[in-house]
Amino acid sequence: MFQAKVFTLYPEVFPGPLSKGLYGKALSNKLWELKIINIRDAATDKHKTVDDSPYGGGTGMLLKADILANSIDQNIKNGERIFYLSPKGKKFDQKLAQELSREKSVSLICGHFEGVDERVLTTRNIEEISIGDYVLSGGETAALVVLDSILRLLPGVLGNEKSSMDETFENGLLEYPQYTKPQIWEEKSVPGVLLSGDHGKIKDWRLSQSEAITRVRRPDLWQKYKKD
Repeated sequence: MFQAKVFTLYPEVFPGPLSKGLYGKALSNKLWELKIINIRDAATDKHKTVDDSPYGGGTGMLLKADILANSIDQNIKNGERIFYLSPKGKKFDQKLAQELSREKSVSLICGHFEGVDERVLTTRNIEEISIGDYVLSGGETAALVVLDSILRLLPGVLGNEKSSMDETFENGLLEYPQYTKPQIWEEKSVPGVLLSGDHGKIKDWRLSQSEAITRVRRPDLWQKYKKD
């Protein structure tokens, strides 16, 4: 069973949307497990202090190395991968989501303030990942995004295993346009090839559409696709 661990100062945020729909059902059916760790529980003073001002000056506060390390050491086993959600991190993408879905356990650290003491990242072999080039008020939102991407790849979670194979990024391309009933809506008809029943032609059309959309909207993905 896949286990997700989330280190956070706001445990009430979770499981949030991960308790709904297919993910909630999979959680109830023990296809995956969620463990929420309140970083503040590792604080030792009466005020449960978790942050302090940075050496060298600067605005904001940093999560203290000793507090975060204590929280990690109390909850992580040897060999488990730990990720700090940070704008400095490696870009999180579908390939990494697939890789992490094959792990037995993934731990995510939700940062706040101006970040964390660098020493805890290096001493605890913590990997840094980023969901995009923008700044969030905390790592909780990013953690939900990462887990959403991973959970849908776990066996049995979606029910239909093929549904995750035809989606955007799975083959390096953006997804092709899709249509459903009614066949004609506001004088616009569904493309005829999709009504033909010719699965070969439909497959070719979908590929050509994916290629065209990717080439125009995501030149970076298109260049990578052509090289591969």
